[in-house]
Amino acid sequence: MRNARTTRRRSVTAGLMAALTLLVALIVTACGGGSSSTSAGSEESSGGSSGGAKLSVVGYSTPETVYSETLEPAFAKTSQGKGVSFSNSFGASGDQSRAVAAGQPASVVHFSTGSDMERLVEEGEIVSKNWTKQPYGGIATDSLVVILVQKGNPLGIKSFKDLEENKEAEVITPNPFSSGSARWNIMAVYGSAIEEGANETEALAAVKSVLEKTKAQPSSGRDAFNAFKEGQGNVLLTYENEAIKAEKEGEEVEYVIPPYTIQIETPIAVTKEAPEPQAEDFLKFLWSNEGQELWAENGYRPVNPKLVNAQQFPAPEKGLFKISKFGGWAKVKEQFFDEEKGSVAKIEEELGVSTSSN
Repeated sequence: MRNARTTRRRSVTAGLMAALTLLVALIVTACGGGSSSTSAGSEESSGGSSGGAKLSVVGYSTPETVYSETLEPAFAKTSQGKGVSFSNSFGASGDQSRAVAAGQPASVVHFSTGSDMERLVEEGEIVSKNWTKQPYGGIATDSLVVILVQKGNPLGIKSFKDLEENKEAEVITPNPFSSGSARWNIMAVYGSAIEEGANETEALAAVKSVLEKTKAQPSSGRDAFNAFKEGQGNVLLTYENEAIKAEKEGEEVEYVIPPYTIQIETPIAVTKEAPEPQAEDFLKFLWSNEGQELWAENGYRPVNPKLVNAQQFPAPEKGLFKISKFGGWAKVKEQFFDEEKGSVAKIEEELGVSTSSN
């Protein structure tokens, strides 16, 4: 009897140990399987083996899946990308730029506006002051500010002026004090009014009229798109590539290229602490024909004019202007988006919208 009880006790003990071992394994797997995040944006890992260099890509919100699902895997298949792995962080452009300036690790930075890149030159020379001397002036991709509307365009919106005058329009656009996308949107409305013959005061009044119609001003371009997708508002000011993506995914939407609009130019650079030569090789890949064609497949206009398909990327009916028309981002940032004295900051304060970048 004693032997039988001992055997049963040993059997129970062995069973408990096996169960505990399995439980520990499941907990370890669960803890190690998710993605991490920071206040500046979402983070995830993708790409090659852990034995090579690791590139930390920090960027504005919208190209997140293009990097993780297309560009990084394609680079990993090249001889230069063999063994390279990636960690990614994407979010509102201004927030991402401030995070890197505050110490967030980054090898490659891709922002929405030039002023977000310049911050990293001015604050500790994290990026070389000669970043604009890279190929294509340091611009990774082009795009346009377009108007995304409900399928069939029930409001008949065809221009920014229509948007300004339509009483039923409920606009979604990001907050310009966190999002580069929002700043492009505002300068598109402002510049279009100038092109139509308005003076600066009248053009600023057009901006105010559009901002008065905003139903929401989320923190980033991607958040604004998601808000519109979930039913907020009936008009979204957005990147052309986001509109193309929405149509491809079967959303009940369509987009309008206004007669006049602005050419979006998104800057990219490696940081001074980036692994060499892998970081530079990755940028060269993004500017290569293969890289630019991958951008185009995802709705981004190639910076190489020879690769721009006019049917896929039609020109605005009347004209396309650039931020240089207004003196470049340094001047625009001070004149329009300075948190204390900028003209847009004053409009947003009147409307009760936060102008804090924190």
